[in-house]
Amino acid sequence: MRLSQNFTLDEFVQSSTAKKLNIDNTPSRESIENLKIMCDRLLEPLRKNIGCPIIILSGYRCPKLNKAVGGTEKSQHQEGKAADIKVLNLNNLKLYQKIQTDHEFDQLILENCYDPYFYSGWVHVSWNGVKNRNKSFIFDCL
Repeated sequence: MRLSQNFTLDEFVQSSTAKKLNIDNTPSRESIENLKIMCDRLLEPLRKNIGCPIIILSGYRCPKLNKAVGGTEKSQHQEGKAADIKVLNLNNLKLYQKIQTDHEFDQLILENCYDPYFYSGWVHVSWNGVKNRNKSFIFDCL
């Protein structure tokens, strides 16, 4: 199922942990709508801005999968409002800064970057519509 011009539902629900633990990670209709909105309002404009594809490392997570991967109880991944992303042609620090300065978002986190060039880890980004907080921080990085 296509969520937007450049993103599919499969990208957001695929999970090696779900496969390994035999977890059904099928989102509700409401979560699919949230994913579509996040793609249209945040990820598509970001892709156009940076000029290259965005890799979805983790998107939608059902509560059981979220618990299995150590996600927080109130994780927006469970509602289809968050994604962990990276881009091949841009390090994660630059991606984080690009989102922070050029795009509206709810939460933006640069996570688990341990190499000095910021290619390890990922960028967590979420969209919550009219309730967007534009809250950003760096977690577990050099």
